[in-house]
Order: sequence, then structure tokens, then C-alpha cells
Amino acid sequence: MASRVLLAQCVRQLPRSSVRLSSGNIAVRAAAVPVLFNPRPLSFIASSQRTRWTEQTRVYLSSVGVFCRQYGDLPPLTIESIKERVMYVLKLYDKINPEKLVTSSHFLKDLGLDSLDQVEIIMAMEDEFGFEIPDVEAEKLMSPQDIVQYIADKKDVYE
Repeated sequence: MASRVLLAQCVRQLPRSSVRLSSGNIAVRAAAVPVLFNPRPLSFIASSQRTRWTEQTRVYLSSVGVFCRQYGDLPPLTIESIKERVMYVLKLYDKINPEKLVTSSHFLKDLGLDSLDQVEIIMAMEDEFGFEIPDVEAEKLMSPQDIVQYIADKKDVYE
């Protein structure tokens, strides 16, 4: 399904004379102009799946003469971007009052959360940044600043 979306995005940018539709299949002439493709709108797919189908589709498209330029992933992380993403995820958490939230807020003392809420927050951070935080380390992350510092250390982000 995702490769069809990718193919449709690429084919939409081609001149009409180079595309031929027949019985649900799309044929592209080898003289078609190069196509630029940005996979970011499809970022809801897990990165391993996105990489797999993007590679398969790119091979297919290059075999029929269409070339899709691949752009790099997200811009490099900075401490500020990590902080913004952490705070954004925390503000979306329904048990946290966004007006009380600051980077130095303690989850248990200042925000009134319990240990189960802390586990849910850590799971949300794992989803946001795409790596697993071990339970031993997760127990030590008691404020947004602790999470920012931990992610910066794991992703080798220094300022």
C-alpha cells in the first residue's frame, strides 16, 4: 500500500506523455524526467518499514526509468530540539497540567504523578525518540531536564 502511495506521488510529477495506465498498472517511459520525492509525509510508518518499502520502490522506479532523489532523515538533534520535543510530549500527556510544567518540574513532587504515570511518560519518550530506555535508567528520570540530558547523552548531542 505504501509503495503505491510513493509511486503515485512520483508519477504525479511526470509529464503526461511519459505515463501510460493499463489495467491498473502504471508504465513509465525510460525518457521520463527525474522525479524528486520527499518521504517525510509518510513518517507515520515505522522507520524500519519505511526504509524497506522506500528501497523496494526506489529499485522498481529506477528499473522503469524514474529516479527518485532520497533526502536525509531529520535534521541533527540539538539540546534545544530535544527539550522542545520532550516538553511537547509532556504537554500532550493528559495528567499533566501544561501551566505547571517547566523543565525542572519533578514528576512526583511538583506534578502529582505516580510511578505508573512515570512509566507511561518514559514509554512515550521511547516512541518519540525511537530507542528503548532500560528500566534501571528509567527509574532515575524524574524530571523533563533529566530526560533531556539522558537523551542527549545517548544520542551524543553536546553543545
